[in-house]
Amino acid sequence: MANHVDVVIIGAGASGLMAAATAGYRGKSVLVIEHSKKIGRKILMSGGGRCNFTNIHNGPHNFLSDNPHFCKSALSRYPASAFIELVERHGIEYHEKTLGQLFCNESSKEILSMLLTECEWAGVELVTETRVNNIAKTEQGFSLQLEGTRSGKLSCESLMIATGGLSIPNGGATDFAYQVAQQFGLRVGATQAALVPFTLQPAELDRLKPLAGVSHDITATIGKVSFKEAMLFTHRGLSGPAILQISSYWVPGGEVVIDFFPDLDLDAHLKEQRQSRPKAGLQTIMAELMSKRVAQI
Repeated sequence: MANHVDVVIIGAGASGLMAAATAGYRGKSVLVIEHSKKIGRKILMSGGGRCNFTNIHNGPHNFLSDNPHFCKSALSRYPASAFIELVERHGIEYHEKTLGQLFCNESSKEILSMLLTECEWAGVELVTETRVNNIAKTEQGFSLQLEGTRSGKLSCESLMIATGGLSIPNGGATDFAYQVAQQFGLRVGATQAALVPFTLQPAELDRLKPLAGVSHDITATIGKVSFKEAMLFTHRGLSGPAILQISSYWVPGGEVVIDFFPDLDLDAHLKEQRQSRPKAGLQTIMAELMSKRVAQI
């Protein structure tokens, strides 16, 4: 194996594989280094095993960033339609769910296979079970010390860190990228959980345990931000698209408002019920309404 390549990419997830293929097609020699045994673990996990690979309505307004202009630039250069075209060229069948979400008809494995095929066609080399113990800046680029399946020193002109964040430790996520950024004096902002489920305390879990596995359309709101999609009751708390999205706006100690009647004008309903049933109290009307909604769930 060569001790020098044009581009080294650390992390064999979706971003790392896509970047590797792109660099390879530009005539660069590329090596992708993955510390775990398996490649693309988060790809395989995503979308319940069917990989929600993009959204046809994807735009800068869907991203939270200290630099919103970066999203505008990135998406103008590579819009969602470009990735959809790539998926179609590989013959992967897909379908649209709510709000423009695209999923594979069969399996997430198809997306991973597509990216690996692109890397193979682009002449990319991949190595797993290899750790980068040291990174140093040189006049020509970078020097790396490797340990594992491939050991020893390696030099490159360009280095890309594509190891993701801290969201799923059991999926291989680490703080490696943050460590490298700090090593080279790059500003690292405060980390915050995003696109994650909400876990509940034991008392709340006991009451909601019978609903585990049930999905229901809601509106989740924090301040002026709302998402109207499905919420999923789990054995640990609340998940589903609405919860995952609103979690990006939540701060510890903050309040999340969940509306189980997003398509019902509650004020109008109560007024109508009290006019037609003047003897029925407000508590009775609300209890009946909640009973109906629980029965629907």
